[in-house]
Amino acid sequence: MNASTGPHAQTPAARAAYDARWARIMACVRLEQPDRMPVGLHSFFWPATYGGISYRELMYDYDKAKQVCLDAVLEFEPDGVFPLLMGTTVGRGLEKLEFKQLQWPGHGVGDMQPFQYLDREYMTADEYDDFLFDPTGFYLHQYLPRVAGAFEGFAKLPDFAGLHYFRLVHGIRPFALPEVRASFEKIVAAAEEMNVMFGHHLDWTQRIAAAGFPLFNGGNSIAPYDFIADYFRGATGMMKDLFRHKDKLKLVLDKAAVFLARMTIRNARAADHPIVFIPTHWAPDAFMSPKQFEEFWWPSFRRMLLELIDAGLVPMPMWESDCTKRLEVIKDIPPGTCIYWFERTDMVRAFEVLGDRVALRGNLSPSMLTTGTPAEVDAAVRHLVDQVWRKGGKLILDGAFGIPDETPVANVRAMFAAARKYAG
Repeated sequence: MNASTGPHAQTPAARAAYDARWARIMACVRLEQPDRMPVGLHSFFWPATYGGISYRELMYDYDKAKQVCLDAVLEFEPDGVFPLLMGTTVGRGLEKLEFKQLQWPGHGVGDMQPFQYLDREYMTADEYDDFLFDPTGFYLHQYLPRVAGAFEGFAKLPDFAGLHYFRLVHGIRPFALPEVRASFEKIVAAAEEMNVMFGHHLDWTQRIAAAGFPLFNGGNSIAPYDFIADYFRGATGMMKDLFRHKDKLKLVLDKAAVFLARMTIRNARAADHPIVFIPTHWAPDAFMSPKQFEEFWWPSFRRMLLELIDAGLVPMPMWESDCTKRLEVIKDIPPGTCIYWFERTDMVRAFEVLGDRVALRGNLSPSMLTTGTPAEVDAAVRHLVDQVWRKGGKLILDGAFGIPDETPVANVRAMFAAARKYAG
């Protein structure tokens, strides 16, 4: 990682602080004892709550978003920060792309409401064969036009896999169709907007680096099962596929594991950052039986994890909800290579099973953070310190899934203060 690139100069003191914070995180990854317990700052719309602006402003106003996110970092001084703008400040790009899988503040939901994902079948069961035969062709002709209006003209593109010699020359005629040309114009406009947004993201990350604060992760990824369940088949379709199309599903998961790993490695290297954040949506105990988890969910994900580890990356799965029944299974990875972030799994039990295998992150209750008192937050932090950190656990403190959007600022202050009071 390079913390000193860009127009924002980093003083020697800020460089030393940056290095010390990053060293704490990586010591935990290696299962070594850092000088104190690291604390992460991960959130989506909470910076709007902190800064007194609307969620919609956080989505659309680049300058306001940068300022409130910067102010939060400077006040709380975390050891690692989620790339906050990348998580929310994309409203203009979403609109220009005519994105269909999501509603966001000011677009489908109110100005003070968070994202709403639209769970639908974006790939039908009888299209598994199309996906398996030619994923790229399926993306271009079927999937992309369904999930973003800007791509609707792509349904008229030629079948690229069959173009050759003079067939290539004659086959490009669809590019002249009005609907195809219109799609390219919309895509370019959306891409230009996202380039503007990315410029603001880089400016913000350079500012926090100059102040001595590293990003916690440089990129994101997804488990192969969740990739298909969430964004292609939908919840109902995927649950049926476990029984009706299990063999084809396994083939798709194996293929997805390969290209998701390759994409993630490329993106991480481009970001010059080893830690990869991977939210896991379908792993929780309540979503499938232990047998189904071991047969369908875990194999392709473990394969992807190992490829990322072999590439020198540090996967950071965020195990959503309660994954207590999964602990013995997900232990099967090389020690000192991952951060396992738990939302509602009992962290003491996670430490008992995984303490010699992975660094742990989390897991202050979201209901406690949003509705509790600063004293209750203090007590919850002390519990994790006493039961995990002081017993040798390599714990990175954070909320269950970062800081919930509605969390009172006083409770966040209590969280950071308690971390330094009890494990500083």
